Amino acid sequence: MINVLVAYAGKHGGTREIAEVVGEELRAAGFAVDVRDAGEVDSVTGYAAVVVGSALYYARWRPEAVRLLERNTEALRARPVWLFHSGPCGPGANLTRVSLPARVTLLAAAIDAGRTETFGGRLDPALAEGVLEKLMARGSRAGDFRDWERIRAWARDIGRRAQSRVAI
Repeated sequence: MINVLVAYAGKHGGTREIAEVVGEELRAAGFAVDVRDAGEVDSVTGYAAVVVGSALYYARWRPEAVRLLERNTEALRARPVWLFHSGPCGPGANLTRVSLPARVTLLAAAIDAGRTETFGGRLDPALAEGVLEKLMARGSRAGDFRDWERIRAWARDIGRRAQSRVAI
């Protein structure tokens, strides 16, 4: 069985939930999947493919996801890698493509990661922290803008690609 790591980084659980759905789809495709917090991943050894996702905060990835990529660059070069981020909120959130932050762009190029996918995020007013986040949570950006069918379709596509790129 092919082992796949789905690692995530976020503050309020929305990105973790996306990672869990990606993991479910990959398991349904016959993979052995570990869904783990990026901050708890020391090594990608033992995984034939890796998916890393981060919540976007002010156009930045969470530091634990960046550290995972930095610490494992050499190992990630030797396996297929897919990246995603979640965060755009409000009307049109699922039509928005957000570029990778500069440091993550360099890391993605170094590991030859597949095209990064942007998913709408979730902004729960009850979980909002900080002045700016609380202000955003009062307006049209508050709510859950994750497109679950799109997320599931992306995960199924990863499954198809991983089957063809990983030696069985």
